[in-house]
Amino acid sequence: MDVKEGTTISSFILLGFPCSREGQLLLFGLFSILYLLTLMGNGSIICAVHWDQRLHTPMYILLANFSFLEIWYVTSTVPNMLANFLSDTKVISFSGCFLQFYFFFSLGSTECFFLAIMAFDRYLAICRPLHYPTIMTGRLCTSLVVSCWVLGFFWFLIPIIIISQMSFCGSRIIDHFLCDPGPLLALTCTRAPVIELTSSTLSSLLLFIPFLFIMVSYTLVLKAVLKVPSAAGRRKAFSTCGSHLAVVSLFYGSVMVMYVSPTSEHEAGMQKMVTLFYSIVTPLINPVIYSLRNKDMKHAMKKLLRT
Repeated sequence: MDVKEGTTISSFILLGFPCSREGQLLLFGLFSILYLLTLMGNGSIICAVHWDQRLHTPMYILLANFSFLEIWYVTSTVPNMLANFLSDTKVISFSGCFLQFYFFFSLGSTECFFLAIMAFDRYLAICRPLHYPTIMTGRLCTSLVVSCWVLGFFWFLIPIIIISQMSFCGSRIIDHFLCDPGPLLALTCTRAPVIELTSSTLSSLLLFIPFLFIMVSYTLVLKAVLKVPSAAGRRKAFSTCGSHLAVVSLFYGSVMVMYVSPTSEHEAGMQKMVTLFYSIVTPLINPVIYSLRNKDMKHAMKKLLRT
């Protein structure tokens, strides 16, 4: 259905993953299981950190906050996607679309900042071990966490408000499973190169500044670890950083494929698959990565399961 210029749009149609009714039900079951596993995995990390006194350190407090963030990040998309699988119309309201747009990108921005401060924590712990307790105090840890949430939720606020005030015409159909800026801007009546450039610039800064910070932190960590005389000490240092580096690689690798390479080259199917990976698959496997590579977390998880 096309909308004439000047007409107020009250809703959009999210195509999601077009297939037969049986296929939609199968996808509903699959993503319901993935969503529940994500909630359980990240929820168990939060509970383990809360109940195990040995994990009341900045590293694990940041990890618990990161897991809390992951729960909300996946919740910003999956429940609506599940409802879409069961819907015949696939309609999402105008306000619902932009709320999803805002929360999905705000939580994603917050995740970028969280990954950066987690790298900073590892840098201090390994490169400045004697000063670590006096630098990474509970107060600083709390300030860093709050700063991540505040920065994340303000980063894209103005562009999203401006896009929501633009006129939309033509088709109401968004060939995606969420309200993404690319498909939304394609539905506007007139091109807005300034808004497109602003969104692109903010996305690039959001990705590259924390990523460069993480890379510099781990370069310094690597130099410090290679100077450790004992093999056991080096293994312990690498094990504490390995899980975080794996998560950084998964998240940034998929996000950069999506937002740094030219979006015009991506087919709609490719966009959906890459977005699925960093928005749903990554939050699902993060708890597994952190649990398998960390002895203290494995012990806390076993203790949690026995209670």
